[in-house]
Amino acid sequence: MQTALAKTYLSWHRLRDRGSLDAYVRRIIVNENASIWRRAWKRRERPTESLPEMPVDDPDTDRQDVMWRLVQTLPDRQRASVVLRFYEDLSEAQTAQILGCSVGTVKSQTSRALSRLREHVAAHPDFLGGDA
Repeated sequence: MQTALAKTYLSWHRLRDRGSLDAYVRRIIVNENASIWRRAWKRRERPTESLPEMPVDDPDTDRQDVMWRLVQTLPDRQRASVVLRFYEDLSEAQTAQILGCSVGTVKSQTSRALSRLREHVAAHPDFLGGDA
């Protein structure tokens, strides 16, 4: 609105028919809104066939990404327990409440999940950079 009024002020001397001032200002508002949408559309992300190369600067981030991919291979209940306990930092009781199970089930599912993760890392020492 402010832009429309500023443009109207700058072109005031060119207005011949003061009766059509409302229509003139409305047209400026519509055009400004369309310009804003066009500019936003140009910056919007678009899907592509291939992913851009990701910078690999931080070894800790790489390890976290690799571990996250490994966590995603766990069975649903184990994955949920690990994510809620260690990624969301919830207590065993909170996790049990969210999952609708007992605290003992959360403990056993978490224990099994951690065992699987340890087994995978032990079987593949280079998996997390060698010093897991």
